[in-house]
Amino acid sequence: QVQLVESGGDLVQDGGSLRLSCASSGSNSNIISMGWYRATPGKQRVLVASITSGGSTNYADSVKGRFTISKDNARSAAYLQMDNLKPEDTAVYYCTATIGGNPPMLYWGQGTQVTVSS
Repeated sequence: QVQLVESGGDLVQDGGSLRLSCASSGSNSNIISMGWYRATPGKQRVLVASITSGGSTNYADSVKGRFTISKDNARSAAYLQMDNLKPEDTAVYYCTATIGGNPPMLYWGQGTQVTVSS
C-alpha cells in the first residue's frame, strides 16, 4: 500500500500562485510516475500534469505554460507549481502515484482544495 498526502491548497486571487506538494509513504520504492488530477463538482477527474521517474512531463493544454510539475525521487514526493491562476482552475486537486508491478497499481491522495477568486 502507498499513502499519498497533498498539501498547499488555498484561496488565491486571479493571477496568483500556489505550490502543491504530495508526500508519499508506504511501499513507494518503485514509483513509475506521479501526477496531479483535478475535479469540480459533478465532473470527472481530469489529468492536469504527470511526470515519470525519468523526468518526462505531460500537461493538459489548459495549464501549459502556467503549471510546472516536479519531483523529488529521494523523498518520493511530487510538486505542482501553479502560476497565473484563473477562476477556472478552481477544483480539488488529487495526487497520484503509479507503482511498478504486474499489473502496475495506481494510488490516489485525498485531495486538496484550490479556489481562485475573480
